[in-house]
Amino acid sequence: MPQDTIDPVVLAAMIIVRLQTVVSRIVDPSQTAVLTVGSCQAGTKSNVIPDCAILQLNRRTYSQRTRERMLAAVKRIVTAECQASGSPRDPDFEIFDSFPLTDNDNATTNRVAAAFSGHFGDRAAELAQQTASEDFSDIPRAAGIPYTYWGIGGTDPQAYAAAEKAGRVQDDIPVNHSPKFLPALQPTLRTGTETLTAAAMAWLAAQPGA
Repeated sequence: MPQDTIDPVVLAAMIIVRLQTVVSRIVDPSQTAVLTVGSCQAGTKSNVIPDCAILQLNRRTYSQRTRERMLAAVKRIVTAECQASGSPRDPDFEIFDSFPLTDNDNATTNRVAAAFSGHFGDRAAELAQQTASEDFSDIPRAAGIPYTYWGIGGTDPQAYAAAEKAGRVQDDIPVNHSPKFLPALQPTLRTGTETLTAAAMAWLAAQPGA
């Protein structure tokens, strides 16, 4: 008797579709923003309409203003869809796993980059901005010290070179959240150890004129 209830599955589906307009129609095109519905949980049987639906969203931005604007839009859309469907309850919102922007200190970054260039040569390069979710900056922020964040490759160099030559890096090289992600033990482990050592020596080694 679906006519006698409010179906949260249909309601959740409408919300998910409508949320796709947040980045394309609400966020300034000059701002970087990602909004993903990573989980939708509702019901356990094909012939039973569940009593609720739970959506888990992930939003990533480079500015606090954009982040707040996105959250306001999400709450407005979810609330409006619930009202449009005649939901007997208002939606509940819970914010968790929220991390601040990782903003590298220029002087610290330049010092580490110079150490990497000296040790790795042309294997060292600038890492492009990423919308990764990272709590690393919480520690140096709490201590009030400058910081820099770097990354290392984990793919077999020959496999990456072949994929790059064929223009298939995005197709053939699994990213770190892929179930197929498996870093090559070497040179990944060695490279990671060398970066930590080179960065530490940039501070521990005697500086010119010291």
